[in-house]
Amino acid sequence: MTARTGGSFILDDPAPLVDALRADGWRVIGPREGDGAIVYDEIETAADLPRGFVDEQDGGHYRLRESGNDRWFDYVVGPQNWKKWLFPARQKLWSATRTADGFDIDPEKVEFPKTALFGTRACEIAAIEIQDRVFDNGDFADAGYRHRRENTLIVAVQCARSAPTCFCSSMNTGPRAEAGFDIALTELEDGGFFVECGSDRGAEILDRIDATAADAAAEEAAQAVTEQAAQMQMRSMPENIAGLLKDSLDHPRWAEVADRCLSCANCTLACPTCFCSDVEDVNDLSGDHTERWRVWDSCFSLDFSYIHGGAVRRSTLSRYRQWMTHKLSSWHDQFDTSGCVGCGRCITWCPVGIDITEEAAAFAAEPAEPADAGGLET
Repeated sequence: MTARTGGSFILDDPAPLVDALRADGWRVIGPREGDGAIVYDEIETAADLPRGFVDEQDGGHYRLRESGNDRWFDYVVGPQNWKKWLFPARQKLWSATRTADGFDIDPEKVEFPKTALFGTRACEIAAIEIQDRVFDNGDFADAGYRHRRENTLIVAVQCARSAPTCFCSSMNTGPRAEAGFDIALTELEDGGFFVECGSDRGAEILDRIDATAADAAAEEAAQAVTEQAAQMQMRSMPENIAGLLKDSLDHPRWAEVADRCLSCANCTLACPTCFCSDVEDVNDLSGDHTERWRVWDSCFSLDFSYIHGGAVRRSTLSRYRQWMTHKLSSWHDQFDTSGCVGCGRCITWCPVGIDITEEAAAFAAEPAEPADAGGLET
């Protein structure tokens, strides 16, 4: 078999693909079962994949259980996302050592072996592309992020089911990925996988595998799988939410949701697009050595908006408003896209089950008059 970009094939199971990636020198990061959830970590063989598991998700609720069948990818997304690999939670930026006449600065060299992200869902590909606009957008390039992305190959899995918290269909980010992958797998209802080649790098890997060319019937069956997943989705995002939020800064709904919000930052940590960070300087006791680290932060943290002696956003109301308005509205002004991909993680992993689609629907149902900026609560 000679693969080419745009070609499609049939595989019995994902094992030959995992083996081919590792034989070609790729570190394979994929879904595994860990601590009762789907987590992303290194896999050595297809046996490490959580075959035969399915998840239950709703607002503030997640359970992973055995499904009773042998399907490979019946679960959806767990608490982790791919930004932990492309935008790590802790990154050393540089270190400095005292010398006789000052300091020597030693920038941290980014070490990231070529890595295959195996099992990436459509909404997660959309999230990676959004973070590309943040960290490597033409005007600004984060050298570490660019290095990791250049060394990354994406093996997508098209969704065969949706969790009750999914709303990617209304965000046009899933459940089927049309691009952004090197290889894509669709697990068919009758068994086996429809395989799509999305790049020349993907073709090089597929050339190592004994697979058969797919016919039109297989392609139709693969399309039906993701269409079924889209029809399962019960939540959606209002189309005009970006404009509604700009005009709703004093809406009484903010006070209602703030009464429930714990400012715990779970939503931002689980979100695949949130990129807030802080910088920490770490010194040794002698004063001869110091390091600068970048660490994940959240706009829900009180100190995140600390400026000249005080926090700008002191109330939970103002911090929730900042998060939701930035995510769904002002993100468009910055990056020409929404900051939300409809993965539903913020709903599932909110301890009190706050639902971003429910909050958005409330603003759509009762639009407010344009806000008076002078009366905003902080």
